[in-house]
Amino acid sequence: MTLADSLDLGEELTELRATVERFARSEIAPVIAGFYEREAFPYEIVAGLGELGLFGLPFPEDYGGMGGDYLALSVALEELARVDSSVAITLEAAVSLGAMPIFRFGTEEQRRNWLPDLCSGRRLGAFGLTEPGGGSDAGATRTTARLDAGSGEWVIDGSKAFITNSGTDITSLVTVTAVTAREAGRPEISSIVVPAGTPGMSVAPGYSKVGWLASDTHELAFADCRVPEANLLGERGRGYAQFLSILDEGRIAIAALSTGLAQGCVDECLRYLGEREAFGHKLETSQVLQFKVADMEVRTHLARLAWIDAARRMLAGRPFKHEAAIAKLVASDAAMLNAREATQIFGGYGFMNETPVGRFYRDAKILEIGEGTSEVQRTLIARQLGLPAVL
Repeated sequence: MTLADSLDLGEELTELRATVERFARSEIAPVIAGFYEREAFPYEIVAGLGELGLFGLPFPEDYGGMGGDYLALSVALEELARVDSSVAITLEAAVSLGAMPIFRFGTEEQRRNWLPDLCSGRRLGAFGLTEPGGGSDAGATRTTARLDAGSGEWVIDGSKAFITNSGTDITSLVTVTAVTAREAGRPEISSIVVPAGTPGMSVAPGYSKVGWLASDTHELAFADCRVPEANLLGERGRGYAQFLSILDEGRIAIAALSTGLAQGCVDECLRYLGEREAFGHKLETSQVLQFKVADMEVRTHLARLAWIDAARRMLAGRPFKHEAAIAKLVASDAAMLNAREATQIFGGYGFMNETPVGRFYRDAKILEIGEGTSEVQRTLIARQLGLPAVL
């Protein structure tokens, strides 16, 4: 049962889902294996996403957006990830992590300056939170930014790791968290927008990754990197809190993406079982394999219900941190388990990179790590239940 069959999305979202599905099948599926083999960023596909208006889905029309919401974005992400996760994560990171902080916390001038290009997909934004020595402990930020009173500029020093969309030819900005002061030993963490190409910011070569081979990921270094004081995003000292709220929203998007990968595994297995024969019989007549696919479908359906519940709570203005953590945990588990089972069903063919299942298997693991590991999600859920902090 796909997203189209699972629930009543309403006319507009149903049309959006169908449009994205057609694009993914006709424009992404036939060519994405080549991008993976070359480990190349798919500029042409990204331009197509921009033409569909997907980068502007949750933003007001005043800033060049489509006037939609996070549910619309998540619907699009699930459909893209049914075919490929590199393209889906490029969209997710550009919207949820790149443009959304500008929209949520930026001044009107910052919004007018940055959002139109970000909403069109002509340019991409990135989110600089994770550091090489920090991992999940994002509060232990070591990157610093001091305000030079003489020049009226922030002077940034430090580094960021695993930053998606940070080194493309169309990257527009990276919003970084940095320690801007210390009070009684506690860091004051603020968010600062650093335009691409700013002197003092260097982009390392792309990582050699296990999966997401057609997405862009780099380490960034800052050495005496200077930007105007006006590039402070939101209130000084609120950068960490701002990014935590962005991550809560982003977990819904990642859950939708994960559900799409899980659904893609079901899709591919149904096709394969109907075509493949062994010992004189179609594989689809095997009860063992039927049970495997049935379990895959159950996991996918539950993951979808979880992210949709979290999204609707968020859009209704209700607390959703707990539900977003559940959705991210459940959906990433479903993606990983379904990818493993699909690879087993495909046998040797599942181990080949040119097959969608091979790519799904490589792409699934990061979903249990990025935007908060599964362990972080369990911690958040436990805290929401009132359980005490532990070492």
